Amino acid sequence: MDANHLSIGMKAPDFTAVTTFGPVKMSDFKGKWVILFSHPGDFTPVCTTEFVAFANAESLFAEKNTQLLGLSIDSNPSHLAWVYAIYLTTGIQIPFPVIADRMGDIANLYGMLAPDVSKQETVRNVFFIDPNQIIRAILIYPLTNGRSIPEILRLLTALQTTDKDHVVTPANWQPGQPTLVPPPKTYDELLARQNDPASQNLSCQDWFWCYKQLPPENNK
Repeated sequence: MDANHLSIGMKAPDFTAVTTFGPVKMSDFKGKWVILFSHPGDFTPVCTTEFVAFANAESLFAEKNTQLLGLSIDSNPSHLAWVYAIYLTTGIQIPFPVIADRMGDIANLYGMLAPDVSKQETVRNVFFIDPNQIIRAILIYPLTNGRSIPEILRLLTALQTTDKDHVVTPANWQPGQPTLVPPPKTYDELLARQNDPASQNLSCQDWFWCYKQLPPENNK
């Protein structure tokens, strides 16, 4: 079966799945952000470090009204044995569901397989899904290299800041740093911004390139 192609702006396909926390549907999480991420396989070293890192950051995601969901083409008994082995080894509980996708149905639905790399393992996809179940960002990492959980948190915060404050974020932006505002859409807006940027709480390099410092509480 050919993998589906999903892109930013599309509705996240619904599904029902068996997980380590019992049955779930994607639609169960409407009203929350979702980080849906795939991993190549249980009992593998890179995936184990990623799950530990996600577990350690779970409270930070929860503060952002965000649900973590893991997935691989492994059985539920394998997932259960693996998360228990992680607990025995590290003392860390995995506090989010891990989807069992033994037949690869969800992996195919979300295009998580890269057939030129592997037909049996999902690569390291990360889907950022907003409270309206719209896909807002997609990251894809290879089998060989683990994800940066701080970067996933940073991008999630940037997306939420964009939605809340109607701003955009510059390269290398971190929470608390100045954001950018979209360029003006009319000549009158251009002149107003060029002539008196301070009245709009802006600091401009040029008429199209203006920064805005948000109040500290807006960066939480």
